[in-house]
Formats: sequence, structure tokens, C-alpha cells
Amino acid sequence: MQQQLISMTQKELLRYEIIQNLIKGCINGTEAAKQMDLTVRQVKNIKARVIKEGAYGVVHKNRGRKSNKKLPETKINQIETIIKEKYRDFGPTFAAEKLYENHQIKISDETLRHLMVKWGLRTIKPRKQPKKMRFWRPRKDNYGEMQQFDGSYEHWLENRAGELCLLLSVDDATGKITHARFDYNESVMTVFKFWLGYFDKNGLPVSVYLDKFSTYKVNHKNVVDNKELITQLQRTMNQMNVKLITAHSPEAKGRVERIFGTLQDRLIKEMRLAGISSTKDANKFLEEYIPKFNAQFAVAPRRKANLHKKLNKQLKESLPQIFSRQSYRKVNNDYTIMFENRYFQLTKEQPITVYKRDTVIIEEHLDGGVKINLNGRYLNYFVLSERPKKIIDVKLPALTRRKQSDWKPPLNHPWRRSFVFKPQERHSVSSRV
Repeated sequence: MQQQLISMTQKELLRYEIIQNLIKGCINGTEAAKQMDLTVRQVKNIKARVIKEGAYGVVHKNRGRKSNKKLPETKINQIETIIKEKYRDFGPTFAAEKLYENHQIKISDETLRHLMVKWGLRTIKPRKQPKKMRFWRPRKDNYGEMQQFDGSYEHWLENRAGELCLLLSVDDATGKITHARFDYNESVMTVFKFWLGYFDKNGLPVSVYLDKFSTYKVNHKNVVDNKELITQLQRTMNQMNVKLITAHSPEAKGRVERIFGTLQDRLIKEMRLAGISSTKDANKFLEEYIPKFNAQFAVAPRRKANLHKKLNKQLKESLPQIFSRQSYRKVNNDYTIMFENRYFQLTKEQPITVYKRDTVIIEEHLDGGVKINLNGRYLNYFVLSERPKKIIDVKLPALTRRKQSDWKPPLNHPWRRSFVFKPQERHSVSSRV
């Protein structure tokens, strides 16, 4: 009689030896159960199978059989067709979600991962080892305690539009996207518009965490004025009583960096499926997409308090002045101010006294207007096409509220008495007047 060859794993071979000792009476059922890390009832069943079938009794009965959960070939072919037509560049997890959402086909992401590798749509890459050991910073306790802020340049609309910058703020405690906006760069005015929208929607956070100047994408071709962004943003946040924290490396604000990675994988494909092809439509799409994203990826904070502060009436009224790009200039001797190759001529009548060489603040507002601020008062001016030789008499000591050429002090004015009258005549003149 030909003997049957039984292949056994090391675990099954060890179990067979334990069951043999149990049958011989060397150990009891309780001791055998502890050795195999099974219950006494399971040990009894295995013992009965070994007595009946021999060594084959310890081999698992499902070995060599097809899984009850194995997908039919027709369904696998259907999934392959859909994936290759619509979701070829999707990740397994995202593709599995879309299969269930749009086609009512339920499949695990791991199963789909193996299938996509088999179809040649994905390759298995070795895990990269970190070059530098970094310590994990725990999340903040409360919502609104810290916002991580950054911008990501990417072809977010693929070949349907040019490269765009996604400005993004992420709450450190929850991982929620608190505000997002597509624009063309990270200029001062663009960042100001972003934070105005954030404050209007959420209020004032305790702190904002962002890149410092040296790592703020200075060399990118779309960046226009990053050299003054941090300075302008620091001034603005100080006036809004929001603490500005600058990171020393991208890893320090890893939560917003990881969300950018997720969005670059998912948001680009979502906007492709939705047919988005303009910046305006992309920003509208964000309003609907962000709540869904937060529901799937956000976490619960350790504490339930919301530390955002509401804007009071006085602060709201001063927002246009605070969120303006401000530059310092000197008043020239002819009461002109030069700014960005333009000449601003101050008029003779001003709400405050203006002297030559006074330092003024040029405010560029978000609506495109330019205002000249001196000690909290806005000066009157008009723009010159070129610098004139002489508009206002340079001999004027100052510009004031009234026209100096139309007014002269009377004879009895205190400024003139000491020069016109003798001391004994002052009393008589003043009495006649």
C-alpha cells in the first residue's frame, strides 16, 4: 500500500507531537491546551481527529480549498474593466471607495491592491528609511489652539488649466481642514485674502504655524514677493493678537504636509471626475469637498473647547487697514512721495500737519486702493504722471488744515504785538478792540 505524503507546517508538526504526548498520557488536556494556546474543547477535537485520521488530523481542513469569500471571475473581470477605464491612476483605497460609491461594488482595498499589482497598474515599492530621527510632537488639546498653514504648487486641474497654488490651514488638534483656497501664488495680498476668509468663517485662532522665510518656497517661479511676506504677516497677526510660529523644517508641520499628499492623490482625481476646469469652479468644489474630507480623516480632540475668538466690532472696522500691504516712505521737500515708480503729490490742505521729511505709511488695500497714513490720519493727494519741477512752494514750512496764503494774523494778534506796539500801547489797543 502506497503511503500518502503529508506536508505540515512547523506549527502543525509541533501540535502533532503534543497530541501524541496527550494520547500516551504524558500530559493531560489542560496542559496540552496551554502548550498549544487553545481551549480544552479544541484540543479534544484535534485529539479525536488524530486518532481517526492520523497525522492528517492536525492539518487545517481549508488547506487547498478555495476561499468562500473569493470573488467570481466575472466580477473580477468587471472590476478590471472599470479600474482601467476610469481609475487607472487611483490608489487601491481610493479606488475601492469609488467602486462602492459609483458602481455599488464592494471590495477590500487590500484585495484590490493585489489585483492592481497583478494587472500591472501598481508596483510594490520598498519602504524608505528616515534619514534623520525626529520626535513626534503631540497634538494640541483644543480645536483652534493652533493652525498649520502652507501652500502647495501643483497642476491641480491637470492639463485643463495651468499650475495653481492651494493655500491650506489645518487644525493641529483635530486634523480638520479649516480653510482652503486656490490661487496663482502665495503673494502678500493672496495670503491676506485667505486669512480674511478664515477669520470671517472661524474667528481668531490662538496661533498659526508656518514655514519661516528661508524655506517658504522662495525659488518657485510663481512666487512674487515672499521676501516681505513674513514681515507683513507678522505685523498683521500681531495686530489681530494671533501668535505666529515659524517652523525650522517641513517635518515640523507634518500634518499639513501629509494632508497635501492625500489631496494631491485624491482631490486632483475628484475634480477630474467632476469636470472642474477653472479656478472659480475649483474653489466652489472645495466648499462641498472639505466637509466630506474632514468627516473621513479628522480625529476627535482631547478636549472639547473651541479656542477661536470672535471678532469684535472695532476690529472688524479696522480690517481693511490691518490687511493692507504697508511700506514706509519719506515726504520729499516738494511734498511729493515716490512709491513703486509713481509720484503722489500731497495737496495744500491736510487733516494733519505734514512736514518735509516726515515718515508716512503707504497702504495698499485689497480693493486696489492706495492710502497714505500719517499718525493714523489719511492724507489728501493726487497721482502725477511724472515728477514735476514745482507744484507746491517748497518754501512752505508745512501743510496744514487751512490755506496759509489766504490768512494773516491781525495787528492785535499775540504773535504780532511784541513787534508792532510798544509795551505801553498794548493795553490801549487791546481795550479798543
